[in-house]
Amino acid sequence: MNKIIQTIEKWKPFFEKVSKNSYLSAIKNGFVSCMPVVIFSSIFLLIAYVPNIFGFYWSENTEAMIMTPYNFTMGFLAVGVVATTAKALTDNFNRDMPKTNQINIIAPMVASICGLLLLATDRLEGGISTGYLGSSGLLAAFIVAFVTVNVYRFCVKRNITIRLPEEVPPNISQAFKDIIPFGFAIIIFWVFDFAFRSAFEMNFAQGVITFFQPLFTAADGWIGLAIIYGAMAFFWFIGIHGPSIVEPAVSAIYYVNIAANVSGFQAGEHATKLLTPGLQYFVATLGGTGATFVVPFLFIFFAKSKANKAIGKAAVVPTSFGVNEPILFGGPLVLNPVFFIPFITAPIINVWLFKFFVDFLGMNSFLYVLPWTFPGPIGLILGTGFSPLSFVLAVVLPLVDALIYYPFFKSYDLQRYEEEQAEVNKEKIVESDEDAIVTLVSDTVISDEKNVLVLCAGGGTSGLLANALNKGAQEFNVNVKAAAAAWGAHQDMLADYDLIVLAPQVATNLPDLQKDCDRLGISCIATEGAEYIALTRDPKKSLEFVLNILKHKGGNTDDVVIA
Repeated sequence: MNKIIQTIEKWKPFFEKVSKNSYLSAIKNGFVSCMPVVIFSSIFLLIAYVPNIFGFYWSENTEAMIMTPYNFTMGFLAVGVVATTAKALTDNFNRDMPKTNQINIIAPMVASICGLLLLATDRLEGGISTGYLGSSGLLAAFIVAFVTVNVYRFCVKRNITIRLPEEVPPNISQAFKDIIPFGFAIIIFWVFDFAFRSAFEMNFAQGVITFFQPLFTAADGWIGLAIIYGAMAFFWFIGIHGPSIVEPAVSAIYYVNIAANVSGFQAGEHATKLLTPGLQYFVATLGGTGATFVVPFLFIFFAKSKANKAIGKAAVVPTSFGVNEPILFGGPLVLNPVFFIPFITAPIINVWLFKFFVDFLGMNSFLYVLPWTFPGPIGLILGTGFSPLSFVLAVVLPLVDALIYYPFFKSYDLQRYEEEQAEVNKEKIVESDEDAIVTLVSDTVISDEKNVLVLCAGGGTSGLLANALNKGAQEFNVNVKAAAAAWGAHQDMLADYDLIVLAPQVATNLPDLQKDCDRLGISCIATEGAEYIALTRDPKKSLEFVLNILKHKGGNTDDVVIA
């Protein structure tokens, strides 16, 4: 097994490169920015249709009134996503362009919205159709955003623009500078739209959905589900944030399927589309990638190793809410050959069980999009609209995962227990480091306020370290404030911080972050798994970690140790 892991690790640089691809990250980051729209709109679906489970039905007028916010938020999701994806891709491109010749971030967003309206609507008497401006238009939205931003990059890099005299105010000059790329983009979409409609008698957004429909169907199959969620776990196991690679490829399918499930449910039909956000959050990654919901409980109740028991106790709460880095890196599970098989197998078995319940037992698939931090079993029940069988599945999944993990856990625990017993028999000599320099940080290291931003993939793991830093700063009266955010939603926040810390699952983004931070004159650092988890558990050490980075930036090489 070790040889297999070593062979896999040789491919890690390639997978890291894929995960940092400008287009994949733009899709992911574009979605991150629009998640409030998706989650907010789902609240109104819950209000409108969950009472039906208990035999209560709103009147038609009341239901229409409740659904109005949903229709005008989720119903225009593609419009928001095309703009945020264009912005994310523009940010990616600007990172490698001269400071003095950057793409105007707002202009491609506006142009991409206009382009989507051209390609995703049909002209009706007195207006336009909006059926493909929601989740059905997402694939078209990605393509429009990519084309638009590349047109702008082409024009900006080659200075294809309208130049005005230097005396003209910059805001007026910028408007004229953007006319040519805007015009090029719209003309490209206009000509393409005319040709596409003439050839296929449908708009482009509808054509894309029609073209990829076989892929949607295949993705909902036994093999498709195994590949998608097996790959997500596989990438995480070798230390790469799996969703960063896999999610962009399936994100559009997620929301097309959710819309289809909701539409069918409203019509009294069985909701059968499997590939949805809920399937990822509350089934495949129940408790986090690797389906680790039960693992901390195994560590707590069945471990003989004291270290494993401690890790389980530290990880049980965050893992229950989908933040499983404490067990992933504290166990560790990732890159640990003992856990390779259950880490990949458990998510696949989970989604297959879910498919069995939907296809053969008649349980509804996911109807609602809930925050990924919902405790897994609750998210499963609520997301499927309180389907009676979901209560059964919410018990079955953790039990099955426990059976999958248990023999591998026992083997690992025995190994660690024997190591601990061997250590007990050794003499331990703890030498103090006489070279350590003790500094009263409040007097000599920091006078003005320092702000620290911790970034992770979804904003959950980063909160662990941010909370530890804030607790340490308050306890030792140090003027440091920390905040947490998700990678992709951070671009416009950087200027407000003195230090950016990357959690392990986004550590491969350090080269890109370094370029952004160099422009702003701020510091950034990436952390490793075990190091990060140790910092989240110790407010004092997390504060020392941050203060040392800030102090060394100023040229002082002495280490800070809080007295």
